[in-house]
Amino acid sequence: MTFDELKELARQRSAGSSGARTRVMLQLGQCCQAVGGAEVAHALEEALKVRPDADLVMTGCDGACFAAPQVVVNDWDGSARYYCRVSAKEVPDIVADLGNGQDSPPSPDLEGFFTPQHLQVMSWCGQLVPHDVLEYVSVGGYASLADALSLMPEEVIKEVLESGLQGRGGAYFPPARKWQGARSFPEPRFLVVNAEEGEPGLFKDRHIMEGVPHRLLEGALIAAYATGASRCFIYINAEAHLAAERMQQAMDQAHEYGLAGDDILGSGFGCDLEIRRGAGGYVCGEETTLLNTIEGRRREPRLRPPFPVESGLFRQPTVINNVETLSNLPYILQRGPGRYGQVGLETAPGTKLVCLSGSVQRPGLAEVPMGASLRQVIYGIGGGSPEGREVGLVAVGGPSSGILPPTELDLELKPGMLHPSGVVMGAGGVMVLDTSVSPLDVARRLAAYNAAESCGKCTPCREGTPRIVAALDRLATGKSPSADAEELRYLSEIVAGASLCGLGQMAGGPVNSLLHFFGDGLSVH
Repeated sequence: MTFDELKELARQRSAGSSGARTRVMLQLGQCCQAVGGAEVAHALEEALKVRPDADLVMTGCDGACFAAPQVVVNDWDGSARYYCRVSAKEVPDIVADLGNGQDSPPSPDLEGFFTPQHLQVMSWCGQLVPHDVLEYVSVGGYASLADALSLMPEEVIKEVLESGLQGRGGAYFPPARKWQGARSFPEPRFLVVNAEEGEPGLFKDRHIMEGVPHRLLEGALIAAYATGASRCFIYINAEAHLAAERMQQAMDQAHEYGLAGDDILGSGFGCDLEIRRGAGGYVCGEETTLLNTIEGRRREPRLRPPFPVESGLFRQPTVINNVETLSNLPYILQRGPGRYGQVGLETAPGTKLVCLSGSVQRPGLAEVPMGASLRQVIYGIGGGSPEGREVGLVAVGGPSSGILPPTELDLELKPGMLHPSGVVMGAGGVMVLDTSVSPLDVARRLAAYNAAESCGKCTPCREGTPRIVAALDRLATGKSPSADAEELRYLSEIVAGASLCGLGQMAGGPVNSLLHFFGDGLSVH
């Protein structure tokens, strides 16, 4: 099937369903299910049985998790209404208002959450049936894949290089450089999509897979074509059941409509898609550990070199890209590298997905230009702390990074170090804690997480991370703060310098930032 034929199928279905129909969209992501979304879905299904003029559509979450469960009604006459934090008992009133021709604009909270954002990766999330390939095609989906297949792989690589796209998994290495590297080695080559996302406070990849899985598949197929990969493995966290389910449904439709498998869109290029579930554990997000678990080996990192682009999965050249990274590719191929570079920083163009959680009024997933400040994210998008509370500290980048005081909220979100104390943006987690929370307690929890998640292969990490936790416990007693602080600095340096993978190499981040910003107050904890 060609892309023109696919577009015609989408057009015909859209024309066949035209008429005076109302679209009732229930955002049913994992966050929505956790607050009664399934009960709301059941109530809507029952109530709409007597409304043949209305269609119930289950979508993913648009990122406004604070508003879940959220219902959006697009009436046949063009009017729209937004309902936030819906309960099952409110459903009869919502259904009774269908077709009344009255607009109900988004709430001030929704307006405040979305207005500062710049949606590229998250566009259409929360508005489409996640697995429906024809609905995705009807809004321009897979056009970038068709364009890429009309180019030589080297031309695709050139466009992505010119865009300045950097990886979004935490290391920020340009994905097109990986594609180039893999192409210099013989076939067969593989592409692995890293959707492990085991870090506390991260939920960006899950939102993409639950809401716009075809965008990820389109990006993955573009990367596979550029790499010359004949197989693509999507490695999904063992606990991300809804994400895996919707990805599988989307993959099945992609195969059905000629977007995966042999001779994709009549181009002669073929790539098989396959889901692999994670083995459990934070360390599985490390790329060589991930490869080991796909092969059925222990969840521990490999020595490098050789790097995966030379000898990766099953010892074949392998490119490993993150979900958010790949989801940028359709936009770049559609709009061109110049347009992509108009947003963000000159040294780091594009947008970044930020997972905002903790003591904020509007927690959720936000998409902001690279270079946005923490203050803009926490106050501009998140609305600041709830009434009666104040921001006490911010944990940025998860257990592999560190904590910041409120005085540092004007730091820009960008690749590399946000602060010399070792705080990095990482994959984009921003957890806000109020003044009732002790910085020492936060650092200890992060350090304990690293210790618990260590695979045990490296002696410095296996033995050093529990000693960091023990030193923090002693520091909490206040008996000898200077000696305990000195031991923490020593342990952080040793573990970071002698560990094999990023877990150990970054395990000192919480400790270093604690001592740098909050050291003066530790003796009176």
